[in-house]
Amino acid sequence: QVQLVESGGGLVQAGGSLRLSCAASGRTFSTNAMGWFRQAPGKEREFVAAISWSGLSTYYSSSVKGRFTISRDNAKNTVYLQMNSLKPGDTAVYYCAASDKNYYTGPADFGSWGQGTQVTVSS
Repeated sequence: QVQLVESGGGLVQAGGSLRLSCAASGRTFSTNAMGWFRQAPGKEREFVAAISWSGLSTYYSSSVKGRFTISRDNAKNTVYLQMNSLKPGDTAVYYCAASDKNYYTGPADFGSWGQGTQVTVSS
């Protein structure tokens, strides 16, 4: 089992930026794909972005593509989510997740989750 701890959330104005971090410990981090999900109040959790074990392949939801960038540093056991041009609709709790696979194939890949970090975008 891998333990995940997110940080970097907060309150930002529309158009602003935030960078989320997710520190992993436990089982080997560098061989697993990682992902970010979010859940807004009253809505289901949704996929945001994922990255392959090597960092060479990335995947994004259509709602964030071009604004968000996922990256990882395997030497630091950390995955990041750079969020630019934030909108009020991006307000949610953001969760980091670890996959059981090397590459992203779908939301069901992810079996380990962090506790989440709140992102609030004001208009």
